Amino acid sequence: MFCVPRLRAFSGIQPTSNSLHLGNYLGALRQWVRLQDAYDCVYSVVDLHALTVAPDPAALRERVRATAAQFLAAGVDPDKSVLFVQSQVPEHTQLTWLLNCVTGFGEASRMTQFKDKSAKVGDRGVTVGLFDYPVLMAADILVYDAHVVPVGEDQRQHVELSRDLAIRLNKRFGEGTAQVPEAVIVKAAAKIYDLQDPTAKMSKTGQAAGIIELLDDPKTITKRIKSAVTDSGSQITWDPDAKPGVANLLAIYSALTDRAVSQIVSDYQGKLYGHLKSDLAEIVVETLRPFRERTAELLSDPGLLDGILEQGRERARAIASGVYGRIAGRFGLLATR
Repeated sequence: MFCVPRLRAFSGIQPTSNSLHLGNYLGALRQWVRLQDAYDCVYSVVDLHALTVAPDPAALRERVRATAAQFLAAGVDPDKSVLFVQSQVPEHTQLTWLLNCVTGFGEASRMTQFKDKSAKVGDRGVTVGLFDYPVLMAADILVYDAHVVPVGEDQRQHVELSRDLAIRLNKRFGEGTAQVPEAVIVKAAAKIYDLQDPTAKMSKTGQAAGIIELLDDPKTITKRIKSAVTDSGSQITWDPDAKPGVANLLAIYSALTDRAVSQIVSDYQGKLYGHLKSDLAEIVVETLRPFRERTAELLSDPGLLDGILEQGRERARAIASGVYGRIAGRFGLLATR
């Protein structure tokens, strides 16, 4: 029986904290889990990217394991997907150098995230690593011949750079040198905003009170939701422009219950913001309870967790070494034995 090979998907999350947040879960992890049945998935804890913020070395090692454990707790299945730590596969950095040699300086400096971050830290805080971040991301994608890259809208430009570089390699060295990837921006994926600033995406760069961390205890989760910024008036309606705070709470509610926002709004006619917040807090706490328990279980057995990551590293290298060898050979580099 003829078997059609499945397309490959690649994505990664930085280990910038011991706990991922609700935006990571709703915007990325749930999507990753769903993709496993349709694609050959390669998922990575991208620790090399995390070095651009100069983390404490001991803290980084702890965060890498904690992040991997949360991938597994969310439903990433190491029997279906390749799960590994980026820095343990050297082909990522090797391919980055080759891509650096075909990336224009102006092209790299136009990356929106680099311009935004460099504006915040000033010239003294800008490193070559921060500048080169998008090229490393392109290498992450191209070294697995990824067909699709599930990312948030804020990462679309980086995937576009990956596409441009793959097309450039194919024009220079011949078709088949690199797989041209496509960004997958799932419209149904919830975009979750900061609870204290509902005009900004929920992010580790925001204030702590605005973030729901996946490993937070129930009391902390409840307090943060009940303290969330709402809006003037008292009617619960869906109006992201006039009522961004309420809209954010409704979006979270909808994403976690798989119910339409219109149905939720109808249920809360005549009720106050406090009713919505109390019910949402209970939903978030109960949704994350098994996630926290599974994460704690995995972290209590470091041998098991490291074994899963080692297996993933071997599978990742089996793919990456072949792709890198092909591209490096087109550049004229001698093959290694």
